[in-house]
Amino acid sequence: MENVRIIEVPLETIWRIRREVMYPGHEPDFVKLMGDDQASHLGLEVDGRVVSVLSLFPEGKRMQFRKFATLVDEQGKGFGTRLLSHVMESAAINGYEFIWCNARLSAISLYRRLGMEQKGGIFRKHGIEYVIMEKQLQ
Repeated sequence: MENVRIIEVPLETIWRIRREVMYPGHEPDFVKLMGDDQASHLGLEVDGRVVSVLSLFPEGKRMQFRKFATLVDEQGKGFGTRLLSHVMESAAINGYEFIWCNARLSAISLYRRLGMEQKGGIFRKHGIEYVIMEKQLQ
C-alpha cells in the first residue's frame, strides 16, 4: 500500500519538478518566479518521492496557485487532484474566499472537475495558451 502525504517542499525540488514537467529544455532560472521566496510550496509525496507540486501566493482573501505540476510518469493516477483538493479545503478553512490560477488550456477539464470556472478569454504567455480559472470557496 502506498504511503501518501502532503508536505512542504524545498524550492530546489519545486524548481526541478517545474522544469522537468512544464519547461523541459529551458534554463533552470526560467522556472523561478518572483515571490517564490515568500510563497508556500506544497507537494504530494508517495513512498518518499515528491510526485506533484504547486506554489501558493495569497492575495488578501484570494489564493492563487501557480506552477501546478505532476511528474509525467505519475500523471493520471489522481495525485494532482488529491493535492489540489487538499489546497482548496485548507484555503477555505483558513478564510480565503476564492482560489484561482492561470490554467493551461490542456488542464481545463481537471480544474472544472474540481469546481473551478473559466473567467475571461484565452491569453498567451511563452507560446502557451491559458485561461483564468477560479472557484469561490466561501
